Amino acid sequence: MAGWILELDRGEGIPWQGNYSSWLEQKTQRLAQEEKTESKRQKTLQRELEWVRMAPKARQAKGKARLNSYDKLLNETVKEKEEKLEIFIPNGPRLGNKVIEAVHVAKAFGDKLLFDDLNFMLPPNGIVGVIGPNGAGKTTLFRLIMGLEKPDSGTFEVGETVKAVYVDQQHTSIDPDKTVYEVISDGVELLRMGGRDVNARAYLSRFNFTGVDQQKKCGVLSGGERNRLQLALALKQEGNVLLLDEPTNDIDVNTLRALEEGLDDFAGCAVVISHDRWFLDRICTHILAFEGDSRVFFFEGSYSEYEENKLKRLGREEPKRIRYRRLTTD
Repeated sequence: MAGWILELDRGEGIPWQGNYSSWLEQKTQRLAQEEKTESKRQKTLQRELEWVRMAPKARQAKGKARLNSYDKLLNETVKEKEEKLEIFIPNGPRLGNKVIEAVHVAKAFGDKLLFDDLNFMLPPNGIVGVIGPNGAGKTTLFRLIMGLEKPDSGTFEVGETVKAVYVDQQHTSIDPDKTVYEVISDGVELLRMGGRDVNARAYLSRFNFTGVDQQKKCGVLSGGERNRLQLALALKQEGNVLLLDEPTNDIDVNTLRALEEGLDDFAGCAVVISHDRWFLDRICTHILAFEGDSRVFFFEGSYSEYEENKLKRLGREEPKRIRYRRLTTD
């Protein structure tokens, strides 16, 4: 939708008339002209540009290919993964075929029914995008899965091998009086991750906390920095099921790309709440859609495929306020 892009790069503001796709093209050309050894940045931009130029069907095929690569991803060595990852997401224990299954789940607040007869089964090797308007019950769903709230009826059946990690929006585990390094290290220089010792400062640098940024007090961090720190803190737990509640809020474009690549190479199941359609279309293999009137629709496919399916099922709908079914006591 943008008509202009203003890039802040190395202390310089660079305007460009055009949308994001055209900015990527001129950015790639400008970096080539600078005659600097910035191969890593150029590769990132080229990857982004190639995705932009893909036909919609090719994007969808990329999501399907991910579903067939679970064992390969899981068995990659740590060294191989480190060479290509910006954000390091440890794989955690091997997942069995059963991850988390919702069976006839219902939840209401007061007389507002968020959802009724909710049924879905998370794939062990997929990325599920959770979409819907604010107040529809997306965060409540995560809290139900984690046992922080109880359903009014129905159950969540969790596989024996599941180790779930929940990254919420509250950041309650971050002590504002501690530094970024102190929060991550917890007094220990080496973190045991992926079957080996990882230096805490090196781990933080993968989330774009380098140098003096690691010594910042958490109380002065920006919203994007707090999101990155919360993500780093949660991923330390080495879960094999990630529940990410709006992880794209306030983060910069480079961190967003790194998160996409990290999730793409994660050999487990991720469930992501987001309003960022571009982000969802790039990573998701399934969509769990809160469609209003207390309906939740589980769809296998990318976000673009879901949009096509929704258009066929419901026709072209105008944006409207969320509606709830009234809770009946019968």
